Amino acid sequence: MLIRNAEVEGRSRDVRLAGESIVEVGDRLDPEPGETICDAAGGALLPGLHDHHLHLYAWAAALGSVRCGPPEVTGVDDLARALRVAQPQNGWVRGVGYHESVAGTLDRTVLDGLVPSVPVRVQHRSGALWCVNSAAIAALGLDAGSDAPGVERDTQGCCTGLLYRLDEWLRDRLPETDAPDLSGVGRRLAACGVTGVTDATPGNGAEELAGLGAAVAMGVLPQRVVLMGRTELPQPPSGSGLVRGAVKLILDEARLPDFDVLVSRVEEAHAAGRNVAVHCVTRTELVLAAAALRSAGCREGDRIEHASVAPPPVVEVLAELPVTVVTQPNFLAERGDAYLAEVDGDDLPWLYRCRGFAEARIPLGGGTAAPFGSGDPWAAMRAAVDRRSAGGRLLGPEESLTPERALALFTTPASAPGSQPRRVVAGAAGDLCLLDAPWRRAREELSAARVRSTWCRGVRVLI
Repeated sequence: MLIRNAEVEGRSRDVRLAGESIVEVGDRLDPEPGETICDAAGGALLPGLHDHHLHLYAWAAALGSVRCGPPEVTGVDDLARALRVAQPQNGWVRGVGYHESVAGTLDRTVLDGLVPSVPVRVQHRSGALWCVNSAAIAALGLDAGSDAPGVERDTQGCCTGLLYRLDEWLRDRLPETDAPDLSGVGRRLAACGVTGVTDATPGNGAEELAGLGAAVAMGVLPQRVVLMGRTELPQPPSGSGLVRGAVKLILDEARLPDFDVLVSRVEEAHAAGRNVAVHCVTRTELVLAAAALRSAGCREGDRIEHASVAPPPVVEVLAELPVTVVTQPNFLAERGDAYLAEVDGDDLPWLYRCRGFAEARIPLGGGTAAPFGSGDPWAAMRAAVDRRSAGGRLLGPEESLTPERALALFTTPASAPGSQPRRVVAGAAGDLCLLDAPWRRAREELSAARVRSTWCRGVRVLI
């Protein structure tokens, strides 16, 4: 494959792909016999984007679920209509993306009023909470004594319908289904120029590894995949297209682990040759994570996921550690108006910081957290630049990045988010994103609509 007339780092260049790699970059390359030619027409040719934090199976499942939150659903009537017309799958209705702005706090009583007879489960947009109705509670046996940490009960011992961080527990008790089809996720990623992803799902184990490996082998998921997960996540087979990543540790301010236990988990991961990635969305969680990493001996490759609230004193501590932060600025656009109404005023200036981490010389990578975010890295880049909510309100404008720095959030290597961005040079992987305009124009809007073609491992997957 010969890509002609592409803008590469500000110059018009030709780029030749062979196998899975870029083999030649020059001012004017002669076509080889039978070689396929793509005329880039002056469009910017970029390294393929890498989404450093998302959840593949959850995204695939969400594509077949009922949207229960903004912007599609904005009130209780919308929610009722969406749930009532949904076609149950294996007897259940599955909703995603709920937020309290729709109908207040959701519980079994509210859901019973909307859909009383069919088992319903609705996931909060944070991903940390499921709400089920009485029909679902009966199917799960929750009122008959079946229990687990995270099942909320009222003073009478009855299940309220709220299930906190019980994804695996719930999945084991639902009717058996095939794994979600990943082809839709693969297409959406390719349409955004994404050629690699890091799946940050904490429960990933041997089953998820096998399923994702099969999807990559069949080509339905053409992207390169780094897989975080449990301590016991196996090493992927050689040539599978998968790489084992960090041990994912979840911190939940309502149920924080003992400090010594957290330190031990970090030490155990390191002893097994694994890094850790610590989920932190509150100030308290970030302080605890920083202290635990310092005590355990933080090492290159350890990560903080989200760092949603990062005041200066905590950033100073992080700057002393060889730790990387992976942030999701798209949440400012998607949830900013709710943050302005709900988040403590002392925390608002420090939401999803960007420039502050860069100035502290803390490596900073970008992810979308799909399906809990939109899955569009270009939207995340725009939010990193303009720092505006959907309603047009500014959140921490001093944290703004240039378009070039925003792009770099998604072009650094999978193994080292926030390091030097990858380049379109001979010897580099054939993972490329071609835009329909030069960078000087594309930088003004940072839109996925500009993506014209995507190559994964040297194969053109979006034409």
